[in-house]
Amino acid sequence: MGQRGERAPCTLPLLLLLLLLAFCRGRIVRVPKGPLIRVIGTEVVIPCSVSDYDGPSEQNFDWEFSRGTDFLRIVSTWDSTFTSEEYQKRVGRGDIKLRRSSNDAVELVIRNMQPADQGIYKCSTPSTDATVQGNYDAEVQVKVISDGLSVSGSKARSSTSLKLSEGDSFKLRCSAITTSPEHTHLHVTWQIRSGLSWRDILSLTHEGKFQPGPGYEERYRNGDIRLDTGANDTYQLSVSQASSADGGVYRCLVSEWVRGADSLWQKIQEKSVEIASVEIQRTALDVLISTSNLSVTERDSLDLTCNVTTDRSGIFQAEVTWYFSESPDDSLSDAQVLLSMDHNSVVSDSTLISLSHVDRNSYRLLVRDVDVEDSGYYFCQASVWVPLHNGSWHKVVERISAPVSVVVTALEPDYEVFLNASRTPKFSDDPTELECRITNVQDTEADIRFSVSWYYRQHLLGDDVVSDELLATMDADWTLMLGDRSRERTQNGEIIFFKKAVDTFSLRIQWTSENDRGDYFCVVSAWSRHRNNSWVKSKDVTSASVPILWATQGPVFNVSAYSDNLTIYQGELADLLCIITTDGMTLEPDDMSFDVSWFAVRSFALDREPVLLASMDRRGIVTQSRRNGSSDLSLERISPLEFRLRIHGCEDHDFGNHYCVVTPWVRSATGVWQREPDIRAKPIFLSVKMDVLNAFKYPLLIGIGLATVIGLLSCLIGYCSSRWCCKKEVQETRRERRRLMSMEMD
Repeated sequence: MGQRGERAPCTLPLLLLLLLLAFCRGRIVRVPKGPLIRVIGTEVVIPCSVSDYDGPSEQNFDWEFSRGTDFLRIVSTWDSTFTSEEYQKRVGRGDIKLRRSSNDAVELVIRNMQPADQGIYKCSTPSTDATVQGNYDAEVQVKVISDGLSVSGSKARSSTSLKLSEGDSFKLRCSAITTSPEHTHLHVTWQIRSGLSWRDILSLTHEGKFQPGPGYEERYRNGDIRLDTGANDTYQLSVSQASSADGGVYRCLVSEWVRGADSLWQKIQEKSVEIASVEIQRTALDVLISTSNLSVTERDSLDLTCNVTTDRSGIFQAEVTWYFSESPDDSLSDAQVLLSMDHNSVVSDSTLISLSHVDRNSYRLLVRDVDVEDSGYYFCQASVWVPLHNGSWHKVVERISAPVSVVVTALEPDYEVFLNASRTPKFSDDPTELECRITNVQDTEADIRFSVSWYYRQHLLGDDVVSDELLATMDADWTLMLGDRSRERTQNGEIIFFKKAVDTFSLRIQWTSENDRGDYFCVVSAWSRHRNNSWVKSKDVTSASVPILWATQGPVFNVSAYSDNLTIYQGELADLLCIITTDGMTLEPDDMSFDVSWFAVRSFALDREPVLLASMDRRGIVTQSRRNGSSDLSLERISPLEFRLRIHGCEDHDFGNHYCVVTPWVRSATGVWQREPDIRAKPIFLSVKMDVLNAFKYPLLIGIGLATVIGLLSCLIGYCSSRWCCKKEVQETRRERRRLMSMEMD
């Protein structure tokens, strides 16, 4: 009980505060703070809003007017009979109307204000509250003043039409004055119409600030667009460096502003006058390189002329820039500037390139001692500059020429390359020396240098083709670069590369091995020195190959695959032969033995992994791989050097490239069998086709037979049915014979 007694003093102020807020809360109707000043013939818009009300969300409004003490009813949002007789015509014409902006706000719009409309306007709201609290109406004073604003163009150039060229300057003037009894300010805006809408150029606001329109900010900061005030209340628009976007109709828009009781500026009227129509003629400029695509020999001079023509009259200067690019893209994003001449005829400096002004319209580019790197596309860019009133120059137009393709052909020296073996081995471990000689050299200069590359090609025993292997090469700086095959032996001193004379390069193998047997050739490269002292390869000449071979013990084996018929129909037999031939020493058949394997690549090109078909070792044991189809294989030896692979009942999947791989075994004089390197035959392509006649022969015969039997059976069944099953006896109906009765008897 004691605790409850202590809380009573705290709750009493809270209750008093709530009661105070309840009594203070009430409806509030608001209108602008007056007086509202308007000019005769203009429009007034008076907003009215209500807040802190009860009832429905959408409120109604009544507007009344008074010149003294009595109020006249103007218009209402909820009562169509509210309007007094004095305002019924104006309300009916729409000169006076209510415009609802929200549920709790409306605007009273009165057009064509007259002196009789000056007075007090009252906005009232009918009560929808449970209790009457607050204010239910608000009043505002409206003053109607005479029209004292006049706007006109320049007396000397009223409604003029100007024709100007790009880069020219022009000035437009308008006059604006007001004799309003109120303290008003003028807001002057210059506008242009190039289409259907007007765009602001530059304004002098009623607060005395300059405000450029959208898109004119930078030109205003640069001083190209100005608005100056002069005597007799004139406002002058000055435009410098006119462009095509400055063409259109210009007008002077003047609005009159007054400061209200709430210290806010109100626009009371607005007038405009069209000053001039301005036409900006674009400056025509053609830029053309007189020379078409051409070819120039290295170390000659490249001469190009750029012709610049324009319809510009008066004082102007041309600026010319030459560009070089490796692509014909005329955007010049990646182009290189060669030389330029500005509008003051100042030429940028260069040693090998010169730019001269031949005549008023021609500019010559001369490139001396051209190089291969000068091949590409050349552009000429020209622009026209005109002087401004402040003594500076302005660029009015710029064009770029079409590209000209220039090809610089290199000066290739004429020479031949001859390779010979000065020392050849007769046995293994003998030395080998090759000489690569440059002969019949013509038109060589001090800026030409020769280097050599040595290559080795393995001497093959089968049909395979192997690539060339690089042994060593020299670059233009005489740096020796070794290949994988000769790197280790060269570092050990077993192989030596050296320049024997000015025109002779040598390769020496100190101890020739069996792996060195094969073909050798050299490639001599000519290098040219460019202007930047870099060396660029200009020509390659390859010598004929020289074989390095000597007599060896035992024969040389060769293998080839063969077939009499490479086009087989399905179900037929395919015969593939693997034929072995020997060169050199002849051996007895008993001293030779072979492992033979047949492979197939199931594609027209050799782009898949080979599949093992069958193999026979040197003892005659045949091994076959597993097969998915119904065709069968057989591999047999039909002679000491011939092996035959047969494919029985060929199917579609038996097509493809087929080849054999042979591993020779040779028995030496001591009776020891030695295995020789594998030899692969060149693939042959087997095509399998379908025999249409044989494929459809038996199904066709069976179909005809079945059709015949079914037809005969159908005829027999029909006959039997009609003969016995469908026969019926028909009894003739007895007819009575009676004579006709006489009509009299009836």
